[in-house]
Amino acid sequence: MEFFGLVFLVIFGSGLFGSVKIVNEKNEYLVERLGSYNKKLSPGLNFILPIMDRVVYKGTIREKVLDIPPQSCITKDNVSITVDAVVYWRIVDMEKAYYKVENLQSAMVNLVLTQIRSEVGKLELDQTFTARTEINETLLRDLDIATDPWGVKVTRVELRDIMPSKAVLESMELQMAAERKKRAAILTSEGQRDSAINSAQGQAEARVLDAEAMKKAAILKAEAEQQQRVLEAKGTAEALAILTAKLANERRGREALQFILAQQYLQMATAVGNSESAKVMFLDPRNILSTLEGVRSVVGTELEAADEIQAALEKVDSHRAG
Repeated sequence: MEFFGLVFLVIFGSGLFGSVKIVNEKNEYLVERLGSYNKKLSPGLNFILPIMDRVVYKGTIREKVLDIPPQSCITKDNVSITVDAVVYWRIVDMEKAYYKVENLQSAMVNLVLTQIRSEVGKLELDQTFTARTEINETLLRDLDIATDPWGVKVTRVELRDIMPSKAVLESMELQMAAERKKRAAILTSEGQRDSAINSAQGQAEARVLDAEAMKKAAILKAEAEQQQRVLEAKGTAEALAILTAKLANERRGREALQFILAQQYLQMATAVGNSESAKVMFLDPRNILSTLEGVRSVVGTELEAADEIQAALEKVDSHRAG
């Protein structure tokens, strides 16, 4: 009897010990009673019936990382590329995760691979590199919807590497090199064009400035010459007026005026000789006044003084006759 009592005590103790279950934080246990789902054990101290209850699944509700192996995909323009990804997910309903799918992780890997092939097949090769964010968002939305019946929440999907084949990479490198050469040639031609335009504009502006400067110089020179002639004429007129007034009553006033006229003639001849279109003239020294009248067309301004002297001589003669 003692032996059977000891055996009963051992069996009862082991059953009692097996009925106590301690669940860690962020973990959950599923319990079946006689083959049917009974309850879910939460974190902490839990009790189950010995022999009748059995823990069939132990899982965590913490976020997990699912590493998707590299997978060959075909783009819309029939280019073969290799794509891998990483998926962040967690179980929100332990019962569904165990009873709705036999192997949750394997099912998720195959689902992600199928979705990646589908999304990559909608894009051309160039778009797969630039639309990575859009692909991630689409995969996240589709996977979250597809895994909802399994009690799973997909929180994030990231494509890691998109690797074309070796032949495609070589073609892309050649294309990029050609694009760089094209851009360099365009920039060089644009620089040469801008330089030629700037040079032409500079030369045109310089010619305009030179022309304006020459124009202003010519105007100033003409004005200066005009003012000089005016001042010389005024000076000559005033001098003749003074001489006429002084020599009017002199006996040899006419001879003095003729001397002045001869001096003006000599200055006029010097100007004619120094001019660019030099001329040879044969003059009668006994008739200077008539000679001066003949060269009026050659030097106009120089003869004004001679006209004034001639008028002064006539004034002197008329004064004496009176």
